Amino acid sequence: MLEIEIGQYSHQGRKAENQDFHAASIPQNYLRKLKGIAVALADGISSSNVSHIASKTAVSSFLNDYFSTPETWTVKTSALRVIDATNTWLYAQTRQSQYRYDKDRGYVCTLSALVLKGQFAHLFHIGDSRIYRLQAGQLEQLTTDHRVWLSQQENYLSRALGVSAKVDVDYQNHQIYVDDIFLLITDGVYEFIEAEKLKAFLALDADLDQIAQLIVEHAFEQGSDDNLSIQVIKIKQLAAQEDFESHQATQQLADVPELKAKMQFDGFEIVRELHQNHRSRLYLATDTANHAQCVLKVPAVEVQQDQRLIEQFMLEEWVAKRIQSPYVLSAYTLTRPRHYRYQCLEYVQGQTLKQWLIDQGLPLPLGKVRGIIEQVAKGLQSMHRLEILHQDIRPENIMIDEFSNIKIIDFGASQVAGLKESAPAQDELPFGAMAYLAPEYLVGGLIGTQADQYALAVMTYYMLTGQLPYGTAVVQAKSKKDLKNLKYIPAICYVEEIPLWLDTTLEKALSVQPQQRYQEISEFIYDLKHPNPQYLGAKKPSLIERHPVKFWQALSGILFLLLVLSLLWRPI
Repeated sequence: MLEIEIGQYSHQGRKAENQDFHAASIPQNYLRKLKGIAVALADGISSSNVSHIASKTAVSSFLNDYFSTPETWTVKTSALRVIDATNTWLYAQTRQSQYRYDKDRGYVCTLSALVLKGQFAHLFHIGDSRIYRLQAGQLEQLTTDHRVWLSQQENYLSRALGVSAKVDVDYQNHQIYVDDIFLLITDGVYEFIEAEKLKAFLALDADLDQIAQLIVEHAFEQGSDDNLSIQVIKIKQLAAQEDFESHQATQQLADVPELKAKMQFDGFEIVRELHQNHRSRLYLATDTANHAQCVLKVPAVEVQQDQRLIEQFMLEEWVAKRIQSPYVLSAYTLTRPRHYRYQCLEYVQGQTLKQWLIDQGLPLPLGKVRGIIEQVAKGLQSMHRLEILHQDIRPENIMIDEFSNIKIIDFGASQVAGLKESAPAQDELPFGAMAYLAPEYLVGGLIGTQADQYALAVMTYYMLTGQLPYGTAVVQAKSKKDLKNLKYIPAICYVEEIPLWLDTTLEKALSVQPQQRYQEISEFIYDLKHPNPQYLGAKKPSLIERHPVKFWQALSGILFLLLVLSLLWRPI
């Protein structure tokens, strides 16, 4: 686990009031692994007599609210959302006060924040406080001052919290190493101490709180006329590159024995086996405590022997617990300790979309397709809001009941941004059907929500036509050059009743280039239901594009007929 040593000190200096505020939050539980350690420092502006409230609010809100954001979010997303909310509140306070026409006297402050998570430091900065790093004897200023100098005497803050309704925050991240030292300092300190003197203080064999106080006292002796605040953070131990569950935690659970109907197991009674594949077995079970039904998902034997696979397996339930959507499978609430490695999930009465499509027959009417795809899209949107990619959307991973209500299942391939940044794994292809896999997985590239959009569009195309948009050619692509040679097969080639504007919508969502797809899944769904004016002028593909085999057969037949006629027609 990540370990640090921290020293902090603040003094009002020669001013009547200390408008600086600083604090740190070092979780002692699982939050340190999932969210990290947070440190923040704010500096009020001297022209405002309420700036100290802004400083305290900015730091307190950052430290409290950051740890309340979803565990699935990245540090960047979490921190920027919190800072934006704080800025909105500060700006509103000024607008509602007597200082609404004088922002320099309102609820305004600077903010520098540091979040240490996994093996990286994440920096957030606005204003003229600073963040330094001392690494291998080299002191480096990491942040840029947001201050404009008009002359040697006149200057003003170009950016600060609470100045306007929108805030522009600098963000950067750096890999950290043992013995790295980070400094968060206000201008009342750094303007009155030279870099070499600062390094000398940091080299002292003393408590970091004492070192922080010595630095502030030195700046004061050098004539500082401002409030003085500093935070010193030293990296003592790096976090191991581990998954959401520690090796020790998963090792404490036993392998699941062979389960059979009517068997009593860990507080459940097994009803029957539902499904099995090479990765897992699913059992319908009854909770003996409350007689509720649920599904127990048990890893296959080969999965149980691989620590990495078992941690990935346990991730599925962890994801399910954090998504609240009627279109996504939820975890079953288990109120007692478990003793074996299995997942406990909601029981959905129905069948997979794959089996349902076999029973219904393809192609499906457009209305039915829209109803299903819109529900899947809503489920994906709820995942994407938490920065979770499903990465394995296909008919086998969609459950549908008798009323055509759907739920997305199987999160074994899911990517959670908040976990990935703290324990970045080697890039691997998500296991699943290659036909639904976005091309960027195959040739390398940035993976985002457009990858799930692509899979959703493939499924739409398949339900409308019973075919795949690129046939089998896309799974054979090995390079970006191969992708450029791929040609979309218009859906109208298989089903002529499909509107041209809808075919163009599918083509956009199925682009081999992620940046050419829709920015949001909601845009794709809207265009599926409403003709996009830009696509209404689309031209119908020629016969050779729609039915190349039939075209050449017909042409060959005509040529053959002409040849026969030419042989029979001989002038007398």
